[in-house]
Amino acid sequence: MKLTFLGANHEVTGSCTLLEAAGQRYLIDCGMEQGKDMYENQPIPVAPGEIDGVLVTHAHIDHTGLLPLLVRNGFRGRIYATDPTVELCGIMLRDSAHIQEFEAEWKNRKGKRSGAEPVEPMYTIQDAEAAVRLFRGVEYGKKTELAPGLEIEFVDVGHLLGSSSIEIWVTENGTTTKLVFSGDIGNQNQPLIKDPTYLADADYVVMESTYGDRLHGPRPDYVGELTKILQRTFDRGGNVVIPSFAVGRTQELLYFIREIKEKGLVKGHGNFPVYIDSPLAIEATRIFKDTDPDCFDDETRALLAKGIDPIQFPGLRVSVTSDESRMINADREPKVILSASGMCEAGRIRHHLKHNLWRPECTILFVGYQAVGTLGRTLLEGATTVKLFGEPIEVQAELCQLTGMSGHADREGLLRWVNSFEQKPKRVFVMHGEDETEDHFVQTLTEQGFTACAPYNGAQWAIGAEGAVCLQEGMRVRIEHKANEGQSRAASVFQRLVSAGKRLLRVIEHNEGGANKDLAKFADQINALCDKWDR
Repeated sequence: MKLTFLGANHEVTGSCTLLEAAGQRYLIDCGMEQGKDMYENQPIPVAPGEIDGVLVTHAHIDHTGLLPLLVRNGFRGRIYATDPTVELCGIMLRDSAHIQEFEAEWKNRKGKRSGAEPVEPMYTIQDAEAAVRLFRGVEYGKKTELAPGLEIEFVDVGHLLGSSSIEIWVTENGTTTKLVFSGDIGNQNQPLIKDPTYLADADYVVMESTYGDRLHGPRPDYVGELTKILQRTFDRGGNVVIPSFAVGRTQELLYFIREIKEKGLVKGHGNFPVYIDSPLAIEATRIFKDTDPDCFDDETRALLAKGIDPIQFPGLRVSVTSDESRMINADREPKVILSASGMCEAGRIRHHLKHNLWRPECTILFVGYQAVGTLGRTLLEGATTVKLFGEPIEVQAELCQLTGMSGHADREGLLRWVNSFEQKPKRVFVMHGEDETEDHFVQTLTEQGFTACAPYNGAQWAIGAEGAVCLQEGMRVRIEHKANEGQSRAASVFQRLVSAGKRLLRVIEHNEGGANKDLAKFADQINALCDKWDR
């Protein structure tokens, strides 16, 4: 079998790995890069139409965001994920496509005045819909045969509702080898969802390392810290604006705010309003409410058994339309505004920052990881002025961060997970971490007796009974100058054309042995197409 590491190697986003085994080709995740790229994701070395399927660890866009593009370029296989992940991907991929279309439309309106070449979205809502139709839900803990010699099982890893590690058994030449892809390993004691499940055995492990060089520290008193932030901000007459990931983090915050309100911890501000201003977050919250209670932790199930909705409370309001969103800032009553995206890169949160960043009475509260190059990271690193919608905005609001509030395990949690294997795996491949973080975590694993490495994007490894052998080193050169947007999009469209050509060749091969009359008609159609476009 062969592993090709394509994305999220020596950087945090864009997870994508190709497994070629038992005569099959499967991607494990197909994510979008977010924030500043350090290393270029490598193209999938086979045409999308030649990929048999995709295994999805969880719904976050940095693990799923390129699935519609894969479908657009000819992929027609099945996409396997847990049932909650299927539900969440249904809304998240549609939302991502909407953003792609909106941004392309906005750039075309702007470019029309300057005579710029029109751009097309990376993918459309139609592409997202096509991708969603390819999903197949799989239960936790149920072994599934994908093909002779290839079996999988999804295991709860406690990162997000529906998140999983994936166990893969590959049988070739009478020998079975077990691989484990960790997915994003969850932090312990998160609200709503279960703690990570630990596995007992694996021959080879591919694991994340987002916080592989640091500790979260003692678990903070989230309710207490959030109460203090709300109290002092409301006392100043300001809003608490929270850039929050629509799926997972928003629901956790609702859980904490419900407790704050239930106990009356914020004094003097009555039933203060809390706005969810993200259509995606509203839909995700609905999915959380409709999910099988067995997916939640003991505390949440206990609340549900008492008839208490753990993420619903008086004063909770939702904004669906753009007009409803705009009215939030027209109202001067102190309030909480939960809005996506969590890294401030897109969505309605940028409008709320525009209206609140310059106000010293307001607070911007960060509650999740901020990737290098994102607006959220820029603000946390001390920017005094940022540009929003072409307008410079002075940063005068209080900036806070709920430290330790992370869906990712820290170094201790990662080590706890990998040390759960009763025998050390033959090799641990480290990915999904910033450049220095991955190297640091590999060193830590090595000191603990593991054989470990951190491949770069494009690295290929052969795995067999004799062990693992590196066939090709990945791309170690950092990105210095990215092509301008026009060049980049042109390259993307041309690659789409190349993928379509490869798919056509595969379809031709599948028609071998067909009736001469049908084959002749097919050939005539291809030649007519070539005559039209041959230049």
